[in-house]
Amino acid sequence: MAETTHNQLPEIPSKRYFTIGEVAELCDVRQHVLRYWEQEFPELKPTKRRGNRRYYQRADIELIRQIRELLYGQGFTIAGARQQLGGKANDAAAEDTQANLLIRQMRAELEDILQLLSIEHTGNKERRAALSLIKS
Repeated sequence: MAETTHNQLPEIPSKRYFTIGEVAELCDVRQHVLRYWEQEFPELKPTKRRGNRRYYQRADIELIRQIRELLYGQGFTIAGARQQLGGKANDAAAEDTQANLLIRQMRAELEDILQLLSIEHTGNKERRAALSLIKS
């Protein structure tokens, strides 16, 4: 396999599944390297069928090309590349956690407002309905 950069890799054909041999050619890496990367990168999980044969999809090929660029193009170690790929997932998880925190704060403030309203209008049916909605 000739050394090529990410820009020189062949275009990914428009088909649904690719064999490990096809992916090796499309990504300019050997088959045993692909199998090793499957162990090292949890994001890379090709579909396995009869006799444990691997079938890759377009998203898998794009991920493999990204891993290849990190390792061969940018000089990352396996651990560094894994961290780079995981960092994107961690960013999304951090945003999700922040959103949940904001929702909890807003809910607490709404419950405080509801309590203030209940002091002024005790026995109000609408208040009880609103309180049951907030608590659910």
